[in-house]
Amino acid sequence: MTVADDVAAAALAAPARLGRVRLVVVDGPAGSGKSTFAASLAAAVPGAEVLHLDDLYAGWAGLEGSLWPRLTAQVLEPLRRGLPGRYQRYDWVEGAFAEWVDVPVPRLLVIEGCGSARRQADALAVLRVWIEAPAGLRLERGLARDGAEARPMWERWMRDEAAHFAAERTRERADVRLDAWGALLGPLDAGVLRADRAAG
Repeated sequence: MTVADDVAAAALAAPARLGRVRLVVVDGPAGSGKSTFAASLAAAVPGAEVLHLDDLYAGWAGLEGSLWPRLTAQVLEPLRRGLPGRYQRYDWVEGAFAEWVDVPVPRLLVIEGCGSARRQADALAVLRVWIEAPAGLRLERGLARDGAEARPMWERWMRDEAAHFAAERTRERADVRLDAWGALLGPLDAGVLRADRAAG
């Protein structure tokens, strides 16, 4: 059993909070390995869906602002009512929102991206996963993907996300904590499945 298998089993054992959908949010700084773990988690559950917040940010300044209201209106609220969601994908090359993407009503929905485990997700998510990595490694990964010319944007994003995580206490509130290679930073047990999120 992998860590992803264990997290998937824990999520499926929890009562659904988003209509009949079990929502897992995978948060942490950019370049920490969230997309990789989200893919492994979804692969452990047939029919699971992954939603990448990279497709919803309104560019490099999109961590706050309209992100969560759009996600709620376009995806979370329809799923809560048992209906498919639909969001408009942000085109990073064009710098504008582009086509609409359908989101079915899955057994398990994994939302991954910086800001996915903000307090507004607490009432909906059955598990909040935090993934961390050293800043140098994260920047190296980011520039390998986006090119050296993206360094100023990456550095700005890293400042923005640090402020966001400090305000939200994201790491402290997480149910599961992983390192950059997907290893647990603490035990995973039944205690992560709490009925009351208000204490977060």
